[in-house]
Amino acid sequence: MSDKSDDTNMEPTTVAEPLSRAIGERYLTYALSTIMNRALPDARDGLKPVHRRILFAMRELKLSSTGGFRKSAKISGDVMGNYHPHGDAAIYDAMARLAQDFNMRYPLVDGQGNFGNIDGDNPAASRYTEARLTAAAEALMEGLAENAVDFRPNYDGTLEEPVVLPAAFPNLLANGASGIAVGMATNVPPHNLHELIDACLHLINAPDARDETLVKYIPGPDFPTGGVIVEPPESILEAYRTGRGAFRLRARWEVEDLGRGTWQIVVIEIPFQVQKSKLIERLAEVIQTKKVPLLADVRDESADDVRIILEPRARTVDPELLMGMLFRNSDLEVRFSLNMNVLIDGRVPKVCSLKEVLRAFLDHRRAVLLRRSQHRLDKIDHRLEVLEGYIIAYLNLDRVIAIIRTEDEPKPVLMAEFELTDVQAEAILNMRLRSLRRLEEMELRKERDNLLIERADLEDLLASEALQWKRIGTELKDVQKAFGKNAPGGARRTSFAEAGEVEEVPFEAMIEREPITVICSKMGWIRAMKGHQPLDAEVKFKDGDEGRFTFHAETTDRILLFGTNGRVYTLTGANLPGGRGMGEPVRLMVDLPNEADIVDLVIHRAGEKYLVASTDGDGFVVPADECLAQTRAGKVVLNLREGAKARVCRPVTGDHVAVVGENRKVLVFPLEELPEMSRGKGVRLQKYKDGGLSDATTFTLADGLSWKDPAGRTRTESDLTEWFGKRASAGRMAPRGFPRDNRFN
Repeated sequence: MSDKSDDTNMEPTTVAEPLSRAIGERYLTYALSTIMNRALPDARDGLKPVHRRILFAMRELKLSSTGGFRKSAKISGDVMGNYHPHGDAAIYDAMARLAQDFNMRYPLVDGQGNFGNIDGDNPAASRYTEARLTAAAEALMEGLAENAVDFRPNYDGTLEEPVVLPAAFPNLLANGASGIAVGMATNVPPHNLHELIDACLHLINAPDARDETLVKYIPGPDFPTGGVIVEPPESILEAYRTGRGAFRLRARWEVEDLGRGTWQIVVIEIPFQVQKSKLIERLAEVIQTKKVPLLADVRDESADDVRIILEPRARTVDPELLMGMLFRNSDLEVRFSLNMNVLIDGRVPKVCSLKEVLRAFLDHRRAVLLRRSQHRLDKIDHRLEVLEGYIIAYLNLDRVIAIIRTEDEPKPVLMAEFELTDVQAEAILNMRLRSLRRLEEMELRKERDNLLIERADLEDLLASEALQWKRIGTELKDVQKAFGKNAPGGARRTSFAEAGEVEEVPFEAMIEREPITVICSKMGWIRAMKGHQPLDAEVKFKDGDEGRFTFHAETTDRILLFGTNGRVYTLTGANLPGGRGMGEPVRLMVDLPNEADIVDLVIHRAGEKYLVASTDGDGFVVPADECLAQTRAGKVVLNLREGAKARVCRPVTGDHVAVVGENRKVLVFPLEELPEMSRGKGVRLQKYKDGGLSDATTFTLADGLSWKDPAGRTRTESDLTEWFGKRASAGRMAPRGFPRDNRFN
């Protein structure tokens, strides 16, 4: 006793262990729980535990597809209380998704009320909606009462729930699945049930079938929202073979003739899991930012069906070209990733190929068939035993009645006299008086004979694997007849097409070509006035600001902005703000830092070259095509040392270079001494003891070097012998009359 009391009075012991091991063990437990019980679907029935529990609870509530509806709040409450001890909001959201025909290819819940829509609106509260099972969900649970699958205790041990559903069709592939676990994720697109069963039947007949053959039966996903898959067949095959890949999915559209040469594009199907409202917002943004100048307007005329109207800017626009640009710049085209990471036998997560997933389903169906057959066999044996007892009773009816009337304990007497089993004696004693008709004996014998025939068939089935697969094939054909392509909603919705090569369309082809006059102020406010206005025309600027750049361009032009940080940014003539106001700061259009200024604005011309140089006196020649930037962040062209700035960006015209430093020394040397590069620091143009480079230009030696004197007159120096020198030398003092700002023009 003393030992026991000592034990009970002992303080709880604290065990010391390394933090890494303690956290590792606990995190591993959490990770396994997430993978097994929350995120990954079972390959056999394609369901996660929450969906399985929802369907099972609805079955227990007797919400059949032909019966009445029940409030969703009642259903989610039952699921939470009996099987799934998590939040009722999460359970209701999961149930609502099973009822959404734009999310589920074959909905498992028949919803009544607002269960959300393709715009992305949420379902109504659970107290307002009602639900029942669909025929597809009942097919998944067919056989639960016949010991088809294992059951396990629920979370508190008061009830039992199925470990997996019998699943009459391959639901994992039919309805798809998605989930994020710890360190792994899954994303399976929905497929057409008719095609899946065709592939299963082929796999039954040819267990070693190749992936190439299966893909002939299942050419690709079949999304509930339709659309067009433009993924090459070889890429689809590789995705199904490895279990990883992606499918390019486009909206379905058509051209609607409005008469008199006008037309509009109507989008009638949008890609899977794209919210229509977000898509409309994105298309409106594309119009506002003029990313696709061919598009004038977008409006939503959808009712129960999808109908998005796209208006072209002009009737001469090519519809294919317009849609090609929209596919690139909006969610009218998406990439749906495939990652078939599923639980095999409910235990092992594995990235499976198409064949492995179908094989897991078929093996599960065989296990279900064997269990249901054995269950039926046991039931028949029990019934045959009872029938034998009834027949004995009929043959000795008077004696049986006498024993029951006279004996205090008739059961042991009956068992001893007629060699009955306990089950037979109990059945005879429980028999109703109305069953003692003469006709009943004939019916009993007939029932016994029929059961013996059925029992023989079941024994043959259990003994022959070939008969088992034949039975599975027959059951699958029945499911195919009920839900296949000839059933309502069973036809394929997603079609296949080749993607047009829209990427090669020149940028200029998308914009109407119109003349503009670009004006940029000293503080960086830019605008584009319609037409070619006089360059010396008076223009208004903000207080304290003044004009700096004014030049003629066209809406199709790309304008290169060279910053003092050595980066080149690309602006589009068509995207510049209009000339009615003061314009907009150029820093709102490109990511030009506040500390950086504009060196120059030039129109991009293919094949042109620019002389670029820094205040350190380093520079080189860069082709114009190497300066085009694809993003707001621009493109680094001139590498700068700390403290240096970009100073010069001039189109190359001529055969010689003239450089002037802050010390007013001028150096002239041949252009061929400068390298041509796409990016770099460059080479030294002129050497300085103090100060740095002020300006540089290129010119034709035969024409002489020109500049404007303080009076605004153009002066030309033809004899430049005095200023000739080797590149990187110091140079000589500038000629008389050279501008005080040390600029060539």
